[in-house]
Order: sequence, then structure tokens, then C-alpha cells
Amino acid sequence: MELVNPGLGLIFWMTLAFGAVFYILKKFAWPIIIQALKDRERHIEEALQAADRAHEEMKKMQLDNEALLKKAKEERDQIMQEARKLRDKMLEESRIKANEEADRIVENAKVRIENERKAAMTDIKNQIAKISIEIAEMVLREKMKSTETQKAYIDKLIEDRQLN
Repeated sequence: MELVNPGLGLIFWMTLAFGAVFYILKKFAWPIIIQALKDRERHIEEALQAADRAHEEMKKMQLDNEALLKKAKEERDQIMQEARKLRDKMLEESRIKANEEADRIVENAKVRIENERKAAMTDIKNQIAKISIEIAEMVLREKMKSTETQKAYIDKLIEDRQLN
């Protein structure tokens, strides 16, 4: 209910605050705002006059531009013709270079593939040899669990070595 029926003190302070703000605006802001509006009005008027002058100059220049445009079109056609010839020449050179580069890349790729294939085969052979050695070790360990079997096998190896 206080918002609908404000107290006398609230009205007094609100009026005092409004008056202070009004005084400050009137003293400092309004002269600047009014001066800015006058400057803007003057600037707009000058811009309109300049636009009218520019419009008249544009009419005069339009006649000159038509002659220049005709000359420019003729030069453009000539330049375009030369550019087409140059483009065709460059395309042909680029096509030849691209084919040479493609052939070189394909040849390099073939060499690289062959090298990688050889490396893969070597790696596979090494892995097979490693697996074979591991299997042989497992088989020998299983067979040579007892020390007597080991001694007999060592003696047999020594005899075979001496014969060779």
C-alpha cells in the first residue's frame, strides 16, 4: 500500500532529487545537446548542398564517362583475347608438368612399395625365426627336465662337434 500512497517524506526527497537532476541537466547537458542539434542541422544542410553540386557534376561527367567506357571496352576485349591465349599456353605447360610430376610420383611410390614389401618380408622371416627358436627352446626344456637327460645330450653334442 506504500507504493500507491507514498509518505510525505518520500515525496519530499523524490521532488528534491528530481529538482537536483533537472537543475544539473539544464545547467550542463541541455546547452551541449542543443548546440549538437544545431551543428547536426547545419551539417545536414551543407551535405544536401554538396549532394546537389555533386549531382550536377555527375551529369557533366556522365557524358565523358560514356566515351571512356567505349574505349575501355575495346581495350578490355583486346586484353581478354591476350589473356585467353596466355591462359591456354599456361594450361598446356601445367598439364605437361603435372603429367611429368604424376609419373615421377608413381615411380617413387612403386619403389617405396617394393622397399616396404621387402622390409615386411624380412620382418616376417625374422618373426618366424624367433618363434621357431622359442618353440625349440620349449621343446628342449620339456625334454631336458632331468639333469641326466641334459648330460647325455651335452655329451652327444660334444661328440658331434669333435667329428666335424
